[in-house]
Amino acid sequence: MSKKNQIVSLVVASFCLLAFPLFAGEGMWLPHLLKALNEEEMHAMGMKINAEDIYSINHGSLKDAIVHFGGGCTGSIISSKGLLLTNHHCGYSFVQSHSTVDNNILKNGFWAQSFEQELSNPGLTATFIREIVDVTDNVLGDIPDSLTSKERQKMILANIAKTKADIRLEPFEKIVIKPFYKGLQYIAFITVTYKDVRLVGVPPESIGKFGGDTDNWAWPRHTGDFSIFRIYVDKDNHPAEYNIDNVPLKPIYHLPVSLDGAAEGDFTLVFGFPGRTNAYLPSIAVKQIIEDFDPAKIAIREQSLGVMKKYMVQSEALKLKYASRFARIANYWKKWIGEREGLIKTDALNHKRALEKRFLDRIDSVAIWKEKYGMVYRAFNDAYTINRDYQLSREIHYEAFAWNSQLMRFMHSIHRLASFERDPNAFNSYKQKIDDRVKGFYDAFDHDIDREIFAKVIAEYFKYMPQHMVSPKMFAKWNELGQSGEKMAAFFYDHSIIADSSAFLRLWKLPKDSLMSALHSDEGFNIINDHISYFYDYIEPGYNDNKLVIDSLQKIYMEGLMTVFPKKRFFPDANSTLRVSYGKVEGYTPNDSTTYTPFTYLNGVIAKYKPGDYEFDLPPKLLELYKNKDYGQYADRKGRLPVCFLGSNHTTGGNSGSPVLDGWGNLIGLNFDRVWEGTMSDYYYDIRLCRNIMVDTRYVLFLIDKLGDCHRLIQEMDLVQPKTENKVKE
Repeated sequence: MSKKNQIVSLVVASFCLLAFPLFAGEGMWLPHLLKALNEEEMHAMGMKINAEDIYSINHGSLKDAIVHFGGGCTGSIISSKGLLLTNHHCGYSFVQSHSTVDNNILKNGFWAQSFEQELSNPGLTATFIREIVDVTDNVLGDIPDSLTSKERQKMILANIAKTKADIRLEPFEKIVIKPFYKGLQYIAFITVTYKDVRLVGVPPESIGKFGGDTDNWAWPRHTGDFSIFRIYVDKDNHPAEYNIDNVPLKPIYHLPVSLDGAAEGDFTLVFGFPGRTNAYLPSIAVKQIIEDFDPAKIAIREQSLGVMKKYMVQSEALKLKYASRFARIANYWKKWIGEREGLIKTDALNHKRALEKRFLDRIDSVAIWKEKYGMVYRAFNDAYTINRDYQLSREIHYEAFAWNSQLMRFMHSIHRLASFERDPNAFNSYKQKIDDRVKGFYDAFDHDIDREIFAKVIAEYFKYMPQHMVSPKMFAKWNELGQSGEKMAAFFYDHSIIADSSAFLRLWKLPKDSLMSALHSDEGFNIINDHISYFYDYIEPGYNDNKLVIDSLQKIYMEGLMTVFPKKRFFPDANSTLRVSYGKVEGYTPNDSTTYTPFTYLNGVIAKYKPGDYEFDLPPKLLELYKNKDYGQYADRKGRLPVCFLGSNHTTGGNSGSPVLDGWGNLIGLNFDRVWEGTMSDYYYDIRLCRNIMVDTRYVLFLIDKLGDCHRLIQEMDLVQPKTENKVKE
């Protein structure tokens, strides 16, 4: 039996032999395998359509309406004219780029009343999946088991390159091949990417981000988290760069939009591009997340956010300038807090250990299993122990020198330029490449705020960083300056030429030798340049070498789990590829004194309203619409306007903007978050606490129609009432 057939047999057998519990929400499933693996369960949960309606290569199906938006979120096509719906926070940076203090569409909202008013967004893409193909035999078929991890990886990469070359593609198609089940399976995705994506509509930030950081990852939620774009194409309906003569896309399929919405207990399907999960980590890895990695990252970002927040409340201009950065940094700061507490609260570590004990008990009874898998936990403990300092150092380095300090992030670009010093052609080529980045950096750079951020962040960096992982020059300077974050910040920001925008931009115009001579005479640059080199020469290679060992062990472990527990269901970890998760509309009980129902309504939005507050303010027109109960056709049967709802769908980062579909395949919501208590679902899913948060499409339609007066968009959509229509038929 081929390796491809072995893994498919393992997957199918593990599902078919399972006496599966109905209504379980765990899992992110490949759409082309739903017929074999999931369709029966999905029907039992309330799905009316078939797997072929979800994924088909023979006719238009739901997958043809799903797009990878900007490479990091999901979107869906909701009209025959290429109208694209995603989250407000997914389109945030593009809305921000069109905003000025005088015309702040981020604050006031934007609704294009014609095609001509729709705004272009250079660099924004939307990618569809045309076809999914299993290529496991091509990638793994000729690889001997005797190879080392490095040799094996080298051969896999060569086989992937050959497989890509052998698949015939249209000029506008590309192919992506990714591993699944820790490298037991390889799947190719044929993609089509569109590059002319224009902003059509977005509600005011006070609605799209209502609740701000206070409500982020929280329930009850009242956020109208959506934005609308449109894909444009050439006259042949093919992808094209922006051109004024481009026309709206004619999609293969677009989603009907339900006016009936959902009720508690209804089936829900989330279709999108979840980023990353690690459901099959051993207990030692989870222990390091709880005790080492999350606490360090949380502490560093907490300091950075405190500084930004202090300044953002003082100035509208600074709030606009830092809005996107603050939201991006705060998002995962709060997520990591909930993740860590969730892992502790659900006793995930001991659940992992119990699984490991059952695994060892089972393999003890079968000699071939014991020989093949008996060493895996001991090897895991050795590998993760060795890698602990490398991974901690890597994550802290990125937090301190990439994500939180703008100057230090910029230093990485100058470091790379300096690495080409002995190659004039490469130097000049890279310098030209980053010319716009250099100018853009100083346009967005606030010296005093960033200096204060770095002072706080560098102190936390040295608190958590293993001493032997710090470059000698950086560590010597830290000691020389009395281990003071303030003094370190003063050294780099007050004395380095790179922190002085006018001086550095003058320097930037000089020839290579003059530029590099000035940089080498700058002590601040020399220390940072050395520190970054140390990271890439020592920490990163050490981490990557250890990760190869860990990855090879994870592959053995994954195969062992699927072999030893044939009745247990296993889904492939998320890896930014197209997935389906399904569950139902349901609330949850986070503790013994609190139970949450699964819906929120506009009256809850009004109850949170705080005039002038940057998180809970509301536009006057929305208050007027509420006062008059002017909800149009978007109210529920009790006359309430639904805003958000909960489901037990398994989601993660990347699912932002994913369409939420009812049993008939109609759009009922837009996924945008998870509840804080369940953010540990990337590592451990607990049906009691893991819930995804969705904005109700009736609220979206109401805001487009009543608040934005953009009736033309409503007229584009296919509005349906499946519950009403099917009740009449019955």
